[in-house]
Amino acid sequence: MPTINFTLGAYSELFMLLAAGTYVVAFLAFAWDMATSGKVAQRDAALLAGQKALVTQAETAAKRPALAGVGSAAGGGAGGGTGGDASDGAAGGAPSSSVKNSGSPNGGVAPVEVADADLKYRSRRKAARVGVSLSILGLVIHAAGVVTRGIAAGRVPWGNMYEFCTTGALLVVAVFLLVLIRRDLRFLGTFVLGLAVVMMVAAAVAFYIPVGHLVPALQSYWLVIHVSIAVMSSALFTLTFSMAVLQLIQSRREAKIAAGGLDTGGFMRLVPGSMTLEALSYRINTIAFVGWTLTVMFGAIWAEKAWGRFWGWDTKEVWSFVIWVVYAAYLHARATRGWTGARAAWLSIVGYLCVLFNFTIVNVYFSGLHSYGGVSAG
Repeated sequence: MPTINFTLGAYSELFMLLAAGTYVVAFLAFAWDMATSGKVAQRDAALLAGQKALVTQAETAAKRPALAGVGSAAGGGAGGGTGGDASDGAAGGAPSSSVKNSGSPNGGVAPVEVADADLKYRSRRKAARVGVSLSILGLVIHAAGVVTRGIAAGRVPWGNMYEFCTTGALLVVAVFLLVLIRRDLRFLGTFVLGLAVVMMVAAAVAFYIPVGHLVPALQSYWLVIHVSIAVMSSALFTLTFSMAVLQLIQSRREAKIAAGGLDTGGFMRLVPGSMTLEALSYRINTIAFVGWTLTVMFGAIWAEKAWGRFWGWDTKEVWSFVIWVVYAAYLHARATRGWTGARAAWLSIVGYLCVLFNFTIVNVYFSGLHSYGGVSAG
């Protein structure tokens, strides 16, 4: 049996504390971005509307010289061409030049380009960039805490509720940052970092257990396979839960605007449309569902190795199956029954609430083969 290194265990706890503190500051940065970015989006919208009006005026003014030229030609034939030309320059050319150059020294082209560039608000959200940077720093410190915990225990660091929770928070942040490489989901930062902080606090306050050995039933390579996939799937479900909540809020905002109401969406102006959120959530849920299917399958194989049966209707097994059924219903209803919009979002939210119930209530308050002195294998 591996020797426990209590010194590394103490360093692990210090790293966890530092990571949690860094996540708190990152959460505040994302929250500040959320609070201020609505004003940025409103200014961008006003700027774009102004530039569109400028373009319309310029197009209208561009037609005037031709009309004025026809009039001046007629006037020149009757009373002198020179006066007509001067009149044409004053009546036709000047307004066009005035409109063309208003707001920009570059002949009216730059304002539209500036408006388009200004609408790229994501590149100007300093608080969001700070939040991402702090999230990366927190992730590195957090990973050091998880790794030192594993080295100290001489095994993979997800053998109890404390370790499952800290590793789960690590993967939630890691998945969020990885997705940011492909898509700008910084609007989820407040939700994701907030959940990570809650998980870290819960691990330290409610589920803490000193570094130690596992009970014999958990000393298996299936612990690595089964629990790692379960944690990764839960991290993906966390992202889609956040998207589903935002989808419901955005859908109500869009309905209000369509009905002619005043847009008071604030930071929601920076969030993609409800249908875009739903489509992205559906794709991520599909991947997470495959992972959860493997979690249930590998758990059954591990149960046969440990207890001599694949399925025994243990409380943990039942709720893992309930989660699978809810997300299977979500995917089926959306793909074949046309469940879109609020119904799909609510079904995704119900699925995540089942995940939370399985992780917290079932692990803590229900006894069974998966419970080991008040903690669980995940």
